[in-house]
Amino acid sequence: MTLLFFAVLPILWLIVALSGLKMAAWKACPVALLLSLFASVMYFGMPADYMASAFLEGTALACWPILLIITATIYTYHLSVHTGGMEIIKAMLTSVSSDYRVLILLIAFGFGGFLEGMAGFGTAVAIPASMLAGMGINPVSAVAVCLVANFVPSAYGSIGIPLVTLSGIMGTDSAQLATYVALQISILGLFCPFLMVAIAGGGWQSVKDMIPVCLAAGLSYVLAQLGVSYFLGPELAGVAGALCTMGAIIGTVKYFPPQNRAYVLQRDSAPAVTKHQAFMAWLPFILIFVLLLLTSKLVPTIYDSISQIRTSILIYKGEGGAPYTFHWIATPGMVIFFATFVSGFIQKAPVGDMLTVLRKTLVSLKPTFITIISIIATAKVMGYSGMTTTIADHTVAATGLMYPAIAAFIGSVGGFITGSATSTCILLGKLQMDAAVAIGAPLNSQIWIAAANATGACAGKLIAPQSIAIGVAAIGVAGKGSESHLLALTMKVYLPFIIMLGLLVYFGGSWL
Repeated sequence: MTLLFFAVLPILWLIVALSGLKMAAWKACPVALLLSLFASVMYFGMPADYMASAFLEGTALACWPILLIITATIYTYHLSVHTGGMEIIKAMLTSVSSDYRVLILLIAFGFGGFLEGMAGFGTAVAIPASMLAGMGINPVSAVAVCLVANFVPSAYGSIGIPLVTLSGIMGTDSAQLATYVALQISILGLFCPFLMVAIAGGGWQSVKDMIPVCLAAGLSYVLAQLGVSYFLGPELAGVAGALCTMGAIIGTVKYFPPQNRAYVLQRDSAPAVTKHQAFMAWLPFILIFVLLLLTSKLVPTIYDSISQIRTSILIYKGEGGAPYTFHWIATPGMVIFFATFVSGFIQKAPVGDMLTVLRKTLVSLKPTFITIISIIATAKVMGYSGMTTTIADHTVAATGLMYPAIAAFIGSVGGFITGSATSTCILLGKLQMDAAVAIGAPLNSQIWIAAANATGACAGKLIAPQSIAIGVAAIGVAGKGSESHLLALTMKVYLPFIIMLGLLVYFGGSWL
């Protein structure tokens, strides 16, 4: 039991620090790293030089490509705000309908999903919630619907970084993992638009004349996410799903407009947006989407060429170590930076302004850098030292072949603790894989269980203190009792979601 205690000590610390002590993640995660370094050497017999090289490998993985992608996507968003493009996009969205139920789906589910797929890290809750509250929608309801909407794209946030990272940890195909995640999300994803309308409308009666719109929104999102995951992988699945659902909502409202006047908002008319203004506002995101497609495996001539520009280095010196490969061009972060700078030049943004925005972005992301480096290094040390295997063995001993039924719940604990699908995949991905191996699951089932870690994290974000804090801060009601109200509301969604995910993962795995 001593080994088990020290194996779970970094995770226990994160639970206490983030949930109990309300400590900031960038302060709590380095302590978890120190605990893992201590336990790996003192109780798991890891040589100090092996421990140091595991730490270095984790740092390398954090910096390239994870932090590169995060920095690039957040920079794109910040530059779009600076150039005024984001305001034009907001004006375009709010002009679609005066029915606030339609706007909730379009802004929280569609545009929020787009922001999650492009940037992630709270933007998909903060920005749509502030937009909805600014239009006169109940602020707490605005945050609640954004939290529910964020369940669907969270695993594909920041150009698919949670699943790209998890597939790298497992050493498996990212497209297969992304497809399994899309399958697990699909049923609940179809239900999310109906639930969002019911929350904002004050009950299920508000859904009655919105059924065509809700159905179109849910179907378009999950089918696009599934299709892109299967053929391309996770990088563009969330973005594609969001774009398809925005188009589906706009098209359905045109032919099946809701008729209940009780849900119509009275507000000032939005300023007209010309085609040129619209194109320029969306240009950074269009370029990113096109360039990511051109540099993907769909265009093997380009992909194979740029994939050769790489460097492989053996960082971890112990057993199980493999060369770590730095792809210097064939990585989404470099593509996003290139697209953003090109769009900035086309928009005639001064170079000095672009560099100033980049500097401010880097400064704002310092806590994120510390958090991600610490959590990935912790996961690497725990994995190489045998700490995660120890946890997995004890968990399997307690649950046996029923383990798949709790895999999503374990992922949701990570989502609750960290408020991040990326951090959850890093922290618990190896544990889930080791548990799957321990119960004798074949490779496809191992990937299915690992996918449950990601989908569980999406459910856990519904009730994560970090997610709720971002939402209430965006609408300006932090510290006024809204947090507890939101937690009570989202808990009613989380509990049935996690039970259904457990059943889906357990019974769905038998069909693989």
